[in-house]
Amino acid sequence: MRALRITLIVLLVFGGLFVGADRISVGLVEDRLAEKLKASQGASEAQVSINGFPFLTQVATKELDDVEAKLTGVTTSDGEKALRVSEFELQARNIEVGADFSSGVARTAEGTAYLTYEDLSAAAEEGVTVGWGGAAEEEGEAKVKVTGSIELPLVGREVERSTTSTVSVENGDTVRLHADAIPGSDLPGIEDIVRKKIDYTRKIDGLPAGVKLNGVRATKQGVEITFSGEKVNVTE
Repeated sequence: MRALRITLIVLLVFGGLFVGADRISVGLVEDRLAEKLKASQGASEAQVSINGFPFLTQVATKELDDVEAKLTGVTTSDGEKALRVSEFELQARNIEVGADFSSGVARTAEGTAYLTYEDLSAAAEEGVTVGWGGAAEEEGEAKVKVTGSIELPLVGREVERSTTSTVSVENGDTVRLHADAIPGSDLPGIEDIVRKKIDYTRKIDGLPAGVKLNGVRATKQGVEITFSGEKVNVTE
């Protein structure tokens, strides 16, 4: 009986050491991946969580089951106006990793990019602000309120007008704001002038290679854009 007790104690000790080593190892790799993502995406902060246990077994097979990443303060630019993405959340599954975890390709990945209304206003033309547009009348449409000061050439004065705009995604990497209607568009040339100022498209560059934007939703806090893909490079 004493021998059995000693054996159980030894097993528990070695089991504890294994778990400890496993958790230390996963923490080091999470930190390394976070630093690599932070540098490659120009983020202000980055966090990485590697799920699944034991981690060391995943290392041996060079395939991670599930990885979650969060990037904060990523600024993208299409050469015209910069667009700040306040937060990226990414979940990747079945990631094949290279030597030293310098590369990683996920079989599938999905996530959400969060844009505040301050972000969207900063990406607009000067004098234009973007805000919550209320619940969409039609399910699946994302509406925002756009307000801008426009100088009317025919009367020689500046007026402020607000309208609702639909937010959509194009080409898998671009956010588009398009006004549903233009106040005063019955006047000749007014619609073109107003649209030139308040309608815009902004490309979100820096997305992980292999993912595409595929959905958008407007909330009181901002706009949420979902993305997904296959064979996604999660380290660049």
